[in-house]
Amino acid sequence: MSEEEVVQIDRQRLAGGDPRQIPRIPASAGALIHDPAGLLLILKPSYKKRWTIPGGQIEPGESPWEGCRRETQEERGLTLESGRLVCVDFRPATANRPGGVRFLFDCGRFTEANLALIRLQEVEIEEFRFEPLDEAVQLLSGPIGRRVAEAAGREHCVYLEDGRPVDGVK
Repeated sequence: MSEEEVVQIDRQRLAGGDPRQIPRIPASAGALIHDPAGLLLILKPSYKKRWTIPGGQIEPGESPWEGCRRETQEERGLTLESGRLVCVDFRPATANRPGGVRFLFDCGRFTEANLALIRLQEVEIEEFRFEPLDEAVQLLSGPIGRRVAEAAGREHCVYLEDGRPVDGVK
């Protein structure tokens, strides 16, 4: 096959050819939600050993913010009115997972009245609690804990890889 034929095939693929040939990367979005005292909402999922934060996988066609809002509403019963992007975290692939990009939004402090609306999707979430940031980070799974620790309280969005800062990226 000539170089020109290879270039033509690549152009067709990128211009709407076989969509299965276009590279894809999984993505998820999470929310930092605080109570009036500033404690962080964490959740104990039934399908993981460690705790997590509200959020989940982004569905095809959704933006990260839409996915974050949908997941938080569906699984926790909370409506997110506003959020500020505080982190983009690239997770490398391993033998057990495909990797992907994780977005994290700081959704601020919720009132007691808002938090009284929390309803757990019992199939996925066993319990929830509010913890001080340092204690929450200890309970969260490694990459999520690192991501939350690096992003919480920041004024600007931070870029991470596997929950860790990257030299040369500000």
